[in-house]
Amino acid sequence: AYALGSTSAFIAAVGLAVGIGIQNFPEGAAVALPIKGVTESKLKGFLFGAASGIVEPIFALIGLFLSAYLQPLQTWLLAFSAGAMMFVVAEELIPEANANGATASTAWGLMIGFLIMMILDVSL
Repeated sequence: AYALGSTSAFIAAVGLAVGIGIQNFPEGAAVALPIKGVTESKLKGFLFGAASGIVEPIFALIGLFLSAYLQPLQTWLLAFSAGAMMFVVAEELIPEANANGATASTAWGLMIGFLIMMILDVSL
């Protein structure tokens, strides 16, 4: 949006930022839940989960300055980041949720979460 300088690009960027913010919940959970399980401290789990996201604003600023040069690669970079998040969910969260025998609630949570992201993707 900064590189294009148009209002519509800015609105699209805000929608993308909201979507990224929403998808950060499973990422933080993938860090926080195992730490909570090991340390039995909700505070430590929360703090480490929150700290795991600190790199995102730092690299967002770097991305802001590199946006003019990375525009031809943007589609590929976004696809890579989406694939990385899907890997984290499939590798860490789903097995952890199924470990306690909650397979039905895990499946429903996955479907509802996917539905919400698709609605946000289309509406924003």
